[in-house]
Amino acid sequence: MRQQHYLIPTLRDIPADAEVVSHQLMLRAGLIRQLASGLYTYLPLAQRVLKKIQAIIREEMDKAGAQEILMPALHPAEIWQETGRWDVYGPELMRLYDRHERQFALGPTHEEVVTALLRDEVKSYKRLPMTVYQIQTKFRDERRPRFGVLRAREFIMKDAYSFDTSPEGLDESYRKMYEAYQSIFSRCGLNFRAVEADSGAIGGTGTHEFMVLSDVGEDTIAYCDSCQYAANIEKAEVIQRDYRQIEGTGQPMEKVNTPQAKTVNELADMLDVSPRQIIKAVALDVDGQVVVALVRGDFELNEVKVKNLFGADRVELLDEERIRAELGSEPGFIGPVGLHGAVLIADHSVKGMQDAVTGANEKDKHYIHVTVGRDFAVERYEDLRQITEGDACPRCEGTIRFAKGIEVGHVFKLGTKYSEAMGATFLDENGNQQPMIMGCYGIGVTRLLAAIIEQHHDEHGIIWPRAVAPFDIHLISVNMKDDLQRELAEQLYVKLQQAGFDVLYDDREERAGVKFKDADLIGIPLRVTVGKKAGDGIVECKLRRTGETEEIKADELIQILPRLLEQA
Repeated sequence: MRQQHYLIPTLRDIPADAEVVSHQLMLRAGLIRQLASGLYTYLPLAQRVLKKIQAIIREEMDKAGAQEILMPALHPAEIWQETGRWDVYGPELMRLYDRHERQFALGPTHEEVVTALLRDEVKSYKRLPMTVYQIQTKFRDERRPRFGVLRAREFIMKDAYSFDTSPEGLDESYRKMYEAYQSIFSRCGLNFRAVEADSGAIGGTGTHEFMVLSDVGEDTIAYCDSCQYAANIEKAEVIQRDYRQIEGTGQPMEKVNTPQAKTVNELADMLDVSPRQIIKAVALDVDGQVVVALVRGDFELNEVKVKNLFGADRVELLDEERIRAELGSEPGFIGPVGLHGAVLIADHSVKGMQDAVTGANEKDKHYIHVTVGRDFAVERYEDLRQITEGDACPRCEGTIRFAKGIEVGHVFKLGTKYSEAMGATFLDENGNQQPMIMGCYGIGVTRLLAAIIEQHHDEHGIIWPRAVAPFDIHLISVNMKDDLQRELAEQLYVKLQQAGFDVLYDDREERAGVKFKDADLIGIPLRVTVGKKAGDGIVECKLRRTGETEEIKADELIQILPRLLEQA
């Protein structure tokens, strides 16, 4: 490809609105341009990388026995209503009407569509197991699109769906996809980790996220420093333990004035107590039911754990109006003593607390010297808090550490959540109807593009792993006005293409410094420069990753290139 007429609009300055390296470099290297918030055009370089990523995905999916299909992006509301997700998915679902006032959604995911397909086309156990997949554009109305294509409103995704006749069959399908994902991310040159995760709006159990380790990741990974345990912080278990509560004085509970002290830190400072002595009460709407969850003041409530505890579709903070009307309490001063109108649950860290501080359900009032069990009763104790760095590993004697990650893949065991709701059944060996047992498996293809850049760059630009690089070789003619340089470069361009290499040929009439800066910014694995030694038939080869250079005779280049590219 000749660079003079190739659409690579490189930039010298860092765009002001680009917060993370991948977004900055994708704009500067001419990979993307923004159309609107969260909406991007992928330019030729990005498109070539995306095609290589997709080729890797297809190879591994096909190897695992999955079959590629392509489903509509526009979904009729009726199939989402069958599963109940039309009402519970939330504002991220982009909804619209056609000219006949029929309601549709732009697909953020395809569980309903694929279940409807298999429901109509597969009737017998003899046709199962079956796994289908697609690579397609998805739409989610993100509240705050950010970080370029890492959190966009339109993106490319690979989603696969398995259908089995038994839980054991699902386990096998899940294993195959899990291993395929490991191969895909390894081939893309990524440092990643598979972690236990929550299934979120998709539903199901036994889920894993594949996290690319990166400081800009929006997800926190809790991992053990001694074993292989790793989980998203939302999912990470906290083992029940002796919390060594502060020994109480036995004093009776007392109400005290605490003007404007609404937060744990404000209250701790005002009363000169440790946050460990404070019981934090969080009022929640759990599918319409009012729940108050208690957690020790030095910990944070994990709302995902509350959601899973109740098997709920939705968990939200109770608004101030309902706190006053239904709990008879004052926002910011909620406490468990004398509280009515709510299910009262607590984290294990609250059990046995003495001389504790809690809200008194009145403005600017708290109780001190509160003893759990004496002054109020908890309906049930559960693991409700967020894990913290330094906690004990739930699997071994190790210690939990934290790392940041970018989620690039997610695998779920759906079970019969969708097949039962939509009547996707098969006839078993005895002629009885059974619901298909499903799994689903997603990869953010455009997000992978950014994640690769986050892990593969330096101060000069992108450093593409060869497997996904837009071109193998960046051929540069330093001076196009020099006949010897131009002619040798033209000859090499033809020979390299004939030998099967992908070549970007910089034939622009630009200064050498501009060409070299663009080459470093674009990040193609190997640069071949035709310069002042063209008359001697010598070119310079430079590896982008290491910066190592080597002068080579032009007529030996084709034979030497495989060795150089192995090092790239």
